[in-house]
Amino acid sequence: MLKELKERGFYQQSTHPKEMAERLEKARACCYIGFDPTADSMHVGHLIPLMGLSHMQKGGHRIIALMGGGTAMIGDPSGKTEIRKILTEEQLQFNIEGMLPQLERFLDFSEDALLVNNAEWLRNLNYIDFLRDIGRHFSVNRMLSFETYKVRLNSGLSFLEFNYQLLQAYDFLELNRRYNCILQMGGDDQWANIISGTDLIRRVEGDDAFGWTYPLLTTSSGKKMGKTEKGAVWLDPKRTSPYEYYQYWVNTEDNDVERFLSLFTFMTMKEVRELGKLRGSDIREAKQRLAFETTSIVHGIENARQAQHAAESLFSGSKLTSDMDNSNVPSTVIDPERFLVGLGIFDIFLETGLCKSKGEARRLQAQGGVYINDQRIDDPEFCLEASDIKNSEVLLRVGKKRYHRLILEKKF
Repeated sequence: MLKELKERGFYQQSTHPKEMAERLEKARACCYIGFDPTADSMHVGHLIPLMGLSHMQKGGHRIIALMGGGTAMIGDPSGKTEIRKILTEEQLQFNIEGMLPQLERFLDFSEDALLVNNAEWLRNLNYIDFLRDIGRHFSVNRMLSFETYKVRLNSGLSFLEFNYQLLQAYDFLELNRRYNCILQMGGDDQWANIISGTDLIRRVEGDDAFGWTYPLLTTSSGKKMGKTEKGAVWLDPKRTSPYEYYQYWVNTEDNDVERFLSLFTFMTMKEVRELGKLRGSDIREAKQRLAFETTSIVHGIENARQAQHAAESLFSGSKLTSDMDNSNVPSTVIDPERFLVGLGIFDIFLETGLCKSKGEARRLQAQGGVYINDQRIDDPEFCLEASDIKNSEVLLRVGKKRYHRLILEKKF
């Protein structure tokens, strides 16, 4: 199992590597990853830990998805330059309920997988007892040596956040006591928190405990994974439609395709390597397979097929047909009466989110990147009128790849 995870790219560093390998080879083990519910949807940045847990479950190990209903009330300072927004219990519970359907796409909770909320033991924790029994095992000097705290010392580290590492370590101890959990996994920015947990278990329980981190991925050009012009790429279809999600993966940089196929799909490594050999225009086949597989996992096969169908129709120059109305191509419903007075080209591109500002729309037009119904529009005074309506819709495009539909529908 560990060898496969390394081969697929899920390894950055670990504690006690030889000891851990021997322990996991001997018997089924329990491992966990924590997720702080700071939003009501997960995003592409969560995919590596989700896929890592899924591989562990498929490999026969027991897995725990730990929801940070308690720790999220403080906020993890890791990778942050300022304090996180404080959320209420009600907000956190709402967020957990929103994330659950996405977790179920990756993990089978009917097969001995557990969904646990650390609010169970953190909300009623006696602070004096906690300091005496847990806090005494932590060195402030050592904690300040970790990069997480070094960075925040310059911008200001609250005592509230300083407690986070102790609480995450305590989570690991509690899961070890309750479920014999011996392995914590997570992104490499969690290294300090993870090793604090393994050390705590070994000190308090005298038991084996291990940590394993995944690499923090960027694209080959150095961009942060999961970001687009519109912001984060969410797993919730109401935030990022299946079509937009599919397009995100189709637009993967050439040098990232093989790596992303190994990380974000369940394809065999033999298949991944074969697709990774494609070059030039043929690499689009690998990108389409990546997009289809990743979209299928998150949104289901039918939505992936619809997104693929819509993308193929748009890129082949075909108009969208009525049987594709549910294809999840980004769209905006607009009242036909607005066409009577004319719709300014820059206004409508701003309204639909294709551009962040009219200034951006003007720059794109100057570069020849603004299209209506596949016709390039060079006139900055152009207004959409009734003659632009085709089958009760208008197709907008920015550049070669970003489409948006205006659907005409009378509003009452």
